[in-house]
Amino acid sequence: MTRYEEAKKRYAAYGIDTDAAIEKLKNIPVSLHCWQGDDVGGFDSKDALSGGIMTTGNYPGKATTPEELMMDIDKVISLCPGKIKLNLHACYAIFEDGEFADRDQLQPKHFKKWVEFAKERGLGIDFNPTFFSHPMVKDGLTLSSPDETVRRFWVEHGKACIRISQYFAEETGIPCVMNIWAGDGYKDIPADRMGPRLRYKKSFEEIIAEPHDPALVKPCVESKVFGIGVESYTAGSAEFTLNFAATHEGVLPLMDNGHYHPQEFVSDKIPALLCFFPELALHITRGVRWDSDHVVLFDDETKEMAKEVVRNDALDRVYMALDYFDASINRIAAWTMGFRSWQKALLNAMCLPNKQLKELQDAGKFTELFVKQEEAKLLPFADVWEHYCEVCGVKAGSEWFDEVQAYEKEVLSKRG
Repeated sequence: MTRYEEAKKRYAAYGIDTDAAIEKLKNIPVSLHCWQGDDVGGFDSKDALSGGIMTTGNYPGKATTPEELMMDIDKVISLCPGKIKLNLHACYAIFEDGEFADRDQLQPKHFKKWVEFAKERGLGIDFNPTFFSHPMVKDGLTLSSPDETVRRFWVEHGKACIRISQYFAEETGIPCVMNIWAGDGYKDIPADRMGPRLRYKKSFEEIIAEPHDPALVKPCVESKVFGIGVESYTAGSAEFTLNFAATHEGVLPLMDNGHYHPQEFVSDKIPALLCFFPELALHITRGVRWDSDHVVLFDDETKEMAKEVVRNDALDRVYMALDYFDASINRIAAWTMGFRSWQKALLNAMCLPNKQLKELQDAGKFTELFVKQEEAKLLPFADVWEHYCEVCGVKAGSEWFDEVQAYEKEVLSKRG
């Protein structure tokens, strides 16, 4: 009997079909974020990263061209099990020689090469307007700016991104999740908290009014508690974005688990929102003390988030995407570790006796619940994970890193 066969037998004693879990997970899409590959640089501006976010580190080998970034994404795809979507920011528009369009003038044609890349690999595409790192960010404000010229510029950018999202969905045949997040806020205590939010609300409403097929384009709104330079106030607070999504048909709430107070847990928020929203979206990261966007690990909160998606039967209701950027380590390894960690978390959640545990809770058998939860932690999950990777045709253990090291030697080390 192989290790997987023995593990399968032990899981079956808990009523868990590991073969079914593996088959199901193979077809659940998770978005891979392009911005890990170049530290959120993009191709449309040379402005320094801004908007309350920061990338630290200068590990060699950063992608500096669309071709390099696509090559790196291909390498990550080859190392990761599961079904991948591509997640783009608007600043990754690709222009022909001598061509340029500012963000309020972006068109689908500026993402044609990304569509070709995705279609060749059978990938869907998710999208994000880029409301940062641009001269039209005035006093830290975009969609909530009191300067109507500034606000209008960014509204037009958002509307252009709706049109581009529609293009992505039509071309790939896969719905596009378009997430609206802006780091608008103030460094110190504002005199007016409501005014910026009313302008923010108006801007959101103008953007989502751009014609689109709601079956193909899924607009989301994302909150943030604070950022660098906006420590005292953010227009897009959790209360603001949740209420906006709740009162505007077809708009999804998006939760980034780095965008809350360190003692708030998105794992607890997922089932709360599932009570009210038919669909929601996640940006999966690892915040260390703040929204630091560390590489996702197979840690407690990552596992808890996956559990809530799985045990609430919400795999077809939650759009899952990674969102982190670490420039202090090999970027290919960072991408791969994060994606594989979320895959582990989902598979682990699917291989827990969730039905049995729920029944114990509902029956008030809390001692037995405690015991069963602890016992489940020692089930031979590693053997199931290795089999899943084998089924998907990728390396199961740390051998994948050998390929990353070879790629660094052969490709990354030769970049300027």
